[in-house]
Amino acid sequence: MKTKKVWFVTGASKGLGFTLVKKLLKEGFHVAATTRNADSLIKEIGDASELFLPLEVDLTDTSSVKASVEKSVAHFGRLDVIVNNAGYAQIGTLEELTDEEVKENFNVNVFGSLNVIRNVMPYLRNQKSGHIFNISSVGGLFGSFSGWGIYCSTKFAVAGFTEALAEEIKEFGVKATVVYPGYFRTDFLSKGSVRIPGQPVAEYTAARESENQHLNTINGNQANDPEKAAEVLIAVSREDNLPVHLLLGNDAYEILQNKIGILTRDAEQWKNYTLSTGL
Repeated sequence: MKTKKVWFVTGASKGLGFTLVKKLLKEGFHVAATTRNADSLIKEIGDASELFLPLEVDLTDTSSVKASVEKSVAHFGRLDVIVNNAGYAQIGTLEELTDEEVKENFNVNVFGSLNVIRNVMPYLRNQKSGHIFNISSVGGLFGSFSGWGIYCSTKFAVAGFTEALAEEIKEFGVKATVVYPGYFRTDFLSKGSVRIPGQPVAEYTAARESENQHLNTINGNQANDPEKAAEVLIAVSREDNLPVHLLLGNDAYEILQNKIGILTRDAEQWKNYTLSTGL
């Protein structure tokens, strides 16, 4: 029987990451799971075992990430599938968010994933195989959400560097996929996973309406099932021809079509200006 793959999942104590880890273990995969507080993960799933390795990691600290990767390889002997899932939503308009709030969102959502990629790639490159899932968002496809500009920009960054990564690593037999989940019924919009601006500007009524809608209406009523998302990630990991882009949810598909329409209309409307710049 073929040995089950070894998965390395960040942000594993809640949301999609937690759901994925539970499903992977149920199916007999080996799982290294990172979180900021390993106690919560151990309480829910259990201590380290032949199949499971809980790791307390600060993803913004490259030495902490490096140590977690080394522990995972020492425990399981290899790594096969990496899921850069950790992240949080920072709500707030560009004017009202402080430099510190913006940098922290980028540190976790962008640089945390880059720290993981830098430290896992030597192993994947040497073994000539592996698959990296970088979890973006529908906010990485479409940024026209008032009060979500910084969060969306982090997710656009994830999409951009994954496209480049896929090209860079294919000569080693390693694949990369950027995942765009729509709204899934997890605790992503709960108080522990979303941050609001510390210095809100009252005049931004549209941003406050969007904030209230997400926290008080959308939260708990999302249309997509995280169990099914986990099943899709596992199923895709078994495919031979892996996608660079993977959308999850009817809403994600609709948002993509809307974005394509907007880009196409703008391109055609202003085509004369676009083509007027040649020498």
